[in-house]
Amino acid sequence: MSTIQQNLQDVRSRIAAAAQDCARIPEEVTLLAVSKTKPAEAIAQAIAAGQHAFGENYVQEGVDKIQYFAQRPEGAGLEWHFIGPLQSNKSRLVAEHFAWCHTVDRLRIAPAPERSAPRRNAAIKRADPDKYQ
Repeated sequence: MSTIQQNLQDVRSRIAAAAQDCARIPEEVTLLAVSKTKPAEAIAQAIAAGQHAFGENYVQEGVDKIQYFAQRPEGAGLEWHFIGPLQSNKSRLVAEHFAWCHTVDRLRIAPAPERSAPRRNAAIKRADPDKYQ
């Protein structure tokens, strides 16, 4: 078993225990693997170990990985999250390639990803605020 596989297994076990402690269903918890600066080979190992949600901090690096895995069989069903600071000049790329954007820090750029999302026939997903109360 690779280090990546072992680490994912350990984290999933901890998530399951924590979920049980607070009466949650472990499968409702999304483990977001931060893949920034990691090579495609490491991400492929994580995918092989069952990881499907990845977070990227850098727009262009993330877009490159998204496009790379979109062309590969193991890339089907992956969910990409943008977790870095969102610059207004990069918001279009984020909307076109990422399913989630976690880091809108200025009200002025908040609408930008939504305006760009129709180009890829998808919407930027929004968290349900009631779920986190």
